[in-house]
Amino acid sequence: MKPIYLVTILALVAGCGGGSNSGRYYATGPVSKACMSSDRKARNDALCGCIQAAADDELSGGDQRRAVRFYRDPHSAQEVRQSDRNSDRDFWRRYSAFVSRAERMCTGL
Repeated sequence: MKPIYLVTILALVAGCGGGSNSGRYYATGPVSKACMSSDRKARNDALCGCIQAAADDELSGGDQRRAVRFYRDPHSAQEVRQSDRNSDRDFWRRYSAFVSRAERMCTGL
């Protein structure tokens, strides 16, 4: 299984421009703020709001704050993914579900 990082979400931001569903999502929160502050040229309110909506569906507030750290330090995602701690494994399952949902919901925005 290939590693899934928030960098995957950043790749969505880098690779997606406005599509027919632009403007559909306008959720706000820590993930959308981190997305909008990223240096990716393709970031926009619709895409970052969509990613936040996926985070709202899959992650608690604490999980979202933890995931936002991956924007600043992508290597920390690798550390969490490879951790032997039960709490890290549980978080990674939730985080992976978030990434999958964001990819399904937000591709094309």
